[in-house]
Amino acid sequence: MPRQDTSGRAHDLVLYGATGFAGALTAVYLAQHAPKDCRWALAGRNTAKLEQLRDRLADIDPSCAELPLLRADSGDPDSLRALAAGTRVLATTVGPYLLHGEPLVAACAAAGTDYVDLTGEPEFIDRMYLRHDATARASGARLVHAGGFDSVPHDLGVLFTVGLLPEGVPVRIDGFVRTNATFSGGTLASALTVASRPVAMARAARERQRVEPRPDGRTVRASFGPPLRSAETRTWGVPLPTLDPQVIARSAAALDRYGPDFRYRHYAGVRRLPVAVGGALGVGAMCALAQLPPARRWMSQRLEPGDGPGPERRARSWFKVRFVGSGGGHRVLTEVSGGDPGYDETAKMLAESALSLAFDDLPETAGQVTTAVAMGNALTARLQDAGITFRVVQE
Repeated sequence: MPRQDTSGRAHDLVLYGATGFAGALTAVYLAQHAPKDCRWALAGRNTAKLEQLRDRLADIDPSCAELPLLRADSGDPDSLRALAAGTRVLATTVGPYLLHGEPLVAACAAAGTDYVDLTGEPEFIDRMYLRHDATARASGARLVHAGGFDSVPHDLGVLFTVGLLPEGVPVRIDGFVRTNATFSGGTLASALTVASRPVAMARAARERQRVEPRPDGRTVRASFGPPLRSAETRTWGVPLPTLDPQVIARSAAALDRYGPDFRYRHYAGVRRLPVAVGGALGVGAMCALAQLPPARRWMSQRLEPGDGPGPERRARSWFKVRFVGSGGGHRVLTEVSGGDPGYDETAKMLAESALSLAFDDLPETAGQVTTAVAMGNALTARLQDAGITFRVVQE
């Protein structure tokens, strides 16, 4: 998989969608934590808003007053091709990705530019694999989707847990997610897009399954699992229909360390049974209503894109993901935890993912790859240094 030489490009990292809610938080994180020699830039479709953001960043670090501002629009493929050709790594927060994301993926795949986004949309990821994985493999580009709370703590948490179990044995892991966080208009828009397209999502998944290579001589399974009571986490496990199990399964398929027979199940961990039942009914109701255009429009108007929880609310937010792992007669309980998952920690995850792609000594990979495959322990170490906890609760 030959990689294009991108060292002579103008930028190490470009943040596209920098003026949106998640984008601005990511820009602030980069202003605070990017290495001094990192050549990074802000990109978006509104130059005036980019200038306002740059002024805010200059208050954090005066050197940010010199940040390049690059105008690009998802409706202008030429501008995206120029954006991709001018940087080594491109991070994007512009969603819903199914509506706005493909031109930038195509541009990065063709240019040999590493790409990372925040999508939690399974149909988008499957369609990007079908259309652009081969091109990215030929150019050496690494296309990394789901670089935020979807699905970094889950993907890397399972990798961390697998590393504590014996090698060469069947592995079973259950993940239990807990959080008190709220969400933004952009997240709501993406969730409604996903919920409104079950048939198209299933079709894209089948098309990918027909052409994607399977691991040779190994079995990999990941699902939401049946409801259960977990003694280790002291929670009720409610099936959680997110992207995370699919990402984990692709990491397991690519990495022999996950063993000859790997199974993962994904749950929301809920302390009280009535809350678990109510949550499951609420998710089901939202998915049903999302099929009706008037109801979908009404729900989407509850939060506008760009709106999100304020600093005080985010400061009170937290997440914990516990993993119950077993293999070869060994059992382990691990935890990944942090602050506000949807925004503060997601901005941290996206920024550190982009910095890892730009500067870390990583495995030789190309095409559409997961965070565990592309960055693995290097990204875990970065996130630990940045305050996200990976720990063993019980062995």
